[in-house]
Amino acid sequence: MDFNMKKLASDAGIFFTRAVQFTEEKFGQAERTELDAHFENLLARADSTKNWTEKILRQTEVLLQPNPSARVEEFLYEKLDRKVPSRVTNGELLAQYMAEAASELGPTTPYGKTLIKVAEAEKRLGAAERDFIHTASINFLTPLRNFLEGDWKTISKERRLLQNRRLDLDACKARLKKAKAAEAKATCEGDTVPDFQETRPRNYILSASASATLDDTSCPPSWAEWKEEYPGGWRPPCFFLLPLNPSVTRARGCLSLPKDRKLWNDEVDKAEQELRVAQTEFDRQAEVTRLLLEGISSTHVNHLRCLHEFVESQTTYYAQCYRHMLDLQKQLGRFPGTFVGTTEPASPPLSSTSPTTAAATMPVGPSVAGLAPPGEAALRLEEVTPPASGTRKARVLYDYEAADSSELALLADELITVYSLPGMDPDWLIGERGNKKGKVPVTYLELLS
Repeated sequence: MDFNMKKLASDAGIFFTRAVQFTEEKFGQAERTELDAHFENLLARADSTKNWTEKILRQTEVLLQPNPSARVEEFLYEKLDRKVPSRVTNGELLAQYMAEAASELGPTTPYGKTLIKVAEAEKRLGAAERDFIHTASINFLTPLRNFLEGDWKTISKERRLLQNRRLDLDACKARLKKAKAAEAKATCEGDTVPDFQETRPRNYILSASASATLDDTSCPPSWAEWKEEYPGGWRPPCFFLLPLNPSVTRARGCLSLPKDRKLWNDEVDKAEQELRVAQTEFDRQAEVTRLLLEGISSTHVNHLRCLHEFVESQTTYYAQCYRHMLDLQKQLGRFPGTFVGTTEPASPPLSSTSPTTAAATMPVGPSVAGLAPPGEAALRLEEVTPPASGTRKARVLYDYEAADSSELALLADELITVYSLPGMDPDWLIGERGNKKGKVPVTYLELLS
């Protein structure tokens, strides 16, 4: 490994200097270059987009996978760039348990048949859930992750560079300001040796040999005496690296004197040149960062499209679930009542409007031949008459297609008149709508008081 100690020390010094400057700005002890209002708004919008994208991403992951252990496992597989193993959904697992229970308890019994039917429906629900999770992950979660792991990291990197360029620019402004102040001070005081430590603080060390050869008595006490002693501008034969400070010069007497204030002008010119370079770099970096921040608008458009796709996939999923459960409800509604006529006491009803208990409390009319459960003799509708005890109104919950001429087709939210007949399957009622009548499943109705 190429280890450059000088570069490491230089980087550490730059970092320390910027840290001190940043701290002084926070405490109001140093001036800072302010960005324009439009740029600040872009920064605020970018930060807000990043924060809300993270929250939406995390909560969507919870919605698609409520199990935190499974989410951690998927995260590890993704970071290791390995394929996530296929996982059984909760609906599919429930279907498996129901099928095994039906096989053990008896697939020919009413309970076993119902378990098999529900297991098939749950299996279809689990498959629909799997498709929804896969589609939502590709169309919605992946674009959000790409933004956080790609575009946002690029924006953050350029913002850090812009912050460093701004600190460098402010440092150059402060250096130029000090240089001009020192130049003005030197102009007012006359022949004064410039103190470059005010603008470029450095630690100069005098060699031991030079310290030994120089003493305080070898130097004139002032600049005037120096000129009198050396009118031709004679310079001592020692040129050691020392700061150009009047007190040190008087103590050592070994430095050449400036002929005029040209050194100050050179110092100011150099500071102005550094400021121009720093300003150019800052402007260039600000433009790059601004273009990236304005690209957040394109990110919003992309996320909007992904959000529409997520809603469509979710709508498709819930529509599939509704169809599967509706088919299951139709199948269960045609099952004959197995426990009708049992002598065991029934548990109290949960509510007076429950479909299964409401059938037992419906007005009962005279027995009619042919009102047997499905599979027996056909119902003769012309012989069916409302019971003397009266009828009830019911609201249709779901659409229902009649399987044969003995059933009445239903439309959701419509009101019909219903009643029950002796010997009739408790899961069915006689429904009337105008001049039409026929059997209707109780599970599709909400009986009204």
